[in-house]
Amino acid sequence: MYDLTGKVAVITGAASGMGHAAAVLFAQKGANVVLADLNVIGGEAAAAEASQAGPACVFQRADVAKEADVEALIARAVGEFGKLDILFNNAGIGGAVGPLEDIAVDDWDRTQAVCLRGVFLGIKHAIAPMRANGGGSIVSTASTAGIDGYSGLHAYCAAKAGVVNLTRSASLQLACDFIRVNAVAPGGVSTPIVWNGAANREAVEGFLLNAQPLPRVGRPLDIANAALFLASDAAQFITGHTLVVDGGATAGALNTAPKRGQATARGQRTFAGPSFEVG
Repeated sequence: MYDLTGKVAVITGAASGMGHAAAVLFAQKGANVVLADLNVIGGEAAAAEASQAGPACVFQRADVAKEADVEALIARAVGEFGKLDILFNNAGIGGAVGPLEDIAVDDWDRTQAVCLRGVFLGIKHAIAPMRANGGGSIVSTASTAGIDGYSGLHAYCAAKAGVVNLTRSASLQLACDFIRVNAVAPGGVSTPIVWNGAANREAVEGFLLNAQPLPRVGRPLDIANAALFLASDAAQFITGHTLVVDGGATAGALNTAPKRGQATARGQRTFAGPSFEVG
């Protein structure tokens, strides 16, 4: 299922976390993958792992905030493997954090450059080769922070909300070319960008365990699987959609969800009618 045999994919932010998991998974499913990241050592190691899992995969250093880098990345895929079928705009940073009044403009701009401009540039430069190829699939990493607000993550929330709506508008323009544009919105996922240092991993995962109704930690492979579905022909009639992968975190009030092994509280009444019937 979700066979990518003969497909060519570009994945940004592929040296670690969700991008790394997606690169290996896409290769396992038969795709040639061009992995991109600023982390050269990690990216080359991930490309070697992906190549062992499937067809030949290569790494290219790229800063997704720079148009020349993104243009060269897409050209590398076409030059190396002859075409482009899939683009996974996954690269991102946590960016500027803290109260609005304390955020430096440069930090705000860098957050938007990586998390939003990088997605725009990926889409922009993927259009021509995908159009020439008769279509393709573009998937971008949004976030539940682009759907709900999170105090202290103002720049990130704004950028990811931009990804959600850019996904919609781009899908409208490109549908006539059979280029599908979708996004994945992860909730809390255990990745290096979330730990912010390996020493914090245990504490972070302890928090993530109870951050959503499903009582387990979100993993990079959860997001990679969602991206694989959207990238594959199994989703060929899906475009303009943001697939939320968050263990139920945005389904509603978390404090109303019972904990694992906890009996659901039951009152005396099983139906709530109009107020005049109370008593």
